[in-house]
Amino acid sequence: MMPVLLYLFLVAAGGLGGFLSGMLGIGGGIIMFPLLLYMPALFGLPPLGVKGITGLTMTQGFFATLTATFFYRRERLISRELVLTLGLALFCSSLAGSLFSKGVGDGPLLEIYGVLALFAAIMMLVPRSYARDDISGGQVSFNGPLAIFCGAATGFLLGMVGQGGAFIIIPIMLYILKIPLRVALGSMLAIGLFSATAGIAGKIATGQVRFGLAAALLAGAVPMAYLGGKAGRKANTKFLRWLLAGVISASAVYIWVDILGKVYK
Repeated sequence: MMPVLLYLFLVAAGGLGGFLSGMLGIGGGIIMFPLLLYMPALFGLPPLGVKGITGLTMTQGFFATLTATFFYRRERLISRELVLTLGLALFCSSLAGSLFSKGVGDGPLLEIYGVLALFAAIMMLVPRSYARDDISGGQVSFNGPLAIFCGAATGFLLGMVGQGGAFIIIPIMLYILKIPLRVALGSMLAIGLFSATAGIAGKIATGQVRFGLAAALLAGAVPMAYLGGKAGRKANTKFLRWLLAGVISASAVYIWVDILGKVYK
């Protein structure tokens, strides 16, 4: 009975992560990581382990991102120049990080994830203008060298913790590169394919993906990612920004409660 309950849990968790992936332009890892880390114990299910979770979240993130990208591309909310510039930098550094993570313990991986989530949460709480948030991808301009630097600086750490990087890259696009919100969400999905492809390749190559569990996640994630994209296109950009800020902040709080609890117990 236990395996059946675990697979049902993963289908439901994948559906939630997939919907938010499409709606908020995230791969789903910022949702899936805490869900898979903390929720199984509440249902009496066996723990999945941090390394196993990073493999699952990278797999789920890749396919949910791929599905939602098709929707945003059709709506012309993807900047091709931004995707190529930032995406290629993320791809190279994320691949290196995912391979390096094989020799890193669960504790340091959790701490790296916590630092990235905390930094992203702080950035998302900074006030910003919504005036240009509905322009198309073809109207966007940005600082190319700065985009490459941001991708290279964060990609290695994202590859280590098994994340496509949307939870930190979207704040970087909004507040450092000054990209409009809808284009940032759409472009992040396409960019996420670079880092997620690199990350999943490294995780599979080093035996960190449990394919049966990953299939259950994808059963929920793929159809819900498309529905999430449709919901996000209709939603107010201010609502999307605060929902994304809330998701990132809640995840950061849970991760740091866990980290500090282990330090001081």
